[in-house]
Amino acid sequence: MFTGRTVLLTGGGSVGQSLVPRILDHDPGELRVLDNNEPGLAALQSRFDDDRLRPIAGDIRDERCLRRAIARVDDVIHTAAMKHVDVCERNPYEAVKTNVMGLQNLVEAARDSSVQRVVFTSSDKAVHPANAMGTTKLLGEQLITAGNYGGDEDLRLTSVRFGNVINSSQSVIPRFTEQIRTGGPVTLTDERMTRFLLTDEDVFDLVSQALERTRGGEVFVSKMPAVRIVDLAGAMIDTIAPKYGHDPSAIDVELIGRRPGETFHEEIMTPIETERAYENGSLYAIRPESTRDRPVEYSGEFAPADDVVRSSEHAEKLSRDEIVTLLRDCGVEGDYQSATAPRQSTG
Repeated sequence: MFTGRTVLLTGGGSVGQSLVPRILDHDPGELRVLDNNEPGLAALQSRFDDDRLRPIAGDIRDERCLRRAIARVDDVIHTAAMKHVDVCERNPYEAVKTNVMGLQNLVEAARDSSVQRVVFTSSDKAVHPANAMGTTKLLGEQLITAGNYGGDEDLRLTSVRFGNVINSSQSVIPRFTEQIRTGGPVTLTDERMTRFLLTDEDVFDLVSQALERTRGGEVFVSKMPAVRIVDLAGAMIDTIAPKYGHDPSAIDVELIGRRPGETFHEEIMTPIETERAYENGSLYAIRPESTRDRPVEYSGEFAPADDVVRSSEHAEKLSRDEIVTLLRDCGVEGDYQSATAPRQSTG
């Protein structure tokens, strides 16, 4: 997929960092990482110590910087964004400048360059958006789809929608881990809340399939497991508390109420999108409205999607034991001393 190619990854946050080693394992000619956090870039370079990795200090809001970064690039994976719901809710214009105007800078730079594929990492919060962050992600998907029209036929732009990525700074998991480490309480906003989950491997698989299979303008979505947040908290207490010398039964769970812009459940697509959705064994491809009546031309096996479960509310939930296994497989028993100060990358 990436062998010998020049790849630009915007954003060196938690999702970007999870993609770097997986892309390097596929032997790119060069992997550029554009981010506005200079210490983070230095740490990334030190961690991997790979001549193919080229950190670039810059911001997607800076159009001239972006055009320099994208020169002679084959593929772009765009993760740079403001992603924390409550931060975006209090700073909506800053979210627009990064998540909308910055993305449009990228689209225009890609259309004027040698880029062949662009994948934009969106969010399930773009479906029926209830907050500023979700609204900017929906606009981002629309900008990406529109970028396919009236330009270079060799350039294809597509979007992927994420659920909650385990271990990412936007996930509750680092926060729960830190609270358990200090003996609790673990704070829940509402016992009714449910969420879809993705592992780092799921993220890489989704991005890779989107790059390989896109015909231009689709939104790709993984078929994700769902959890009740209260079950996730309980499983984490059972798993992590003994490591820090705590009795799981002594750690309380405290309800604190919903944060600004927070939703009870997550949806992966709208009802009208299900009418133009196709699927294979691991993901859905939501075709653009303008192409809904055209023949499917994807490589591999896709068929019209049947009986899509759109909401985490109605999806089958992982049991506590299944959650424990998933957490252990993803290394959630690790040290999260930095969880109290998560950093989001705006590239």
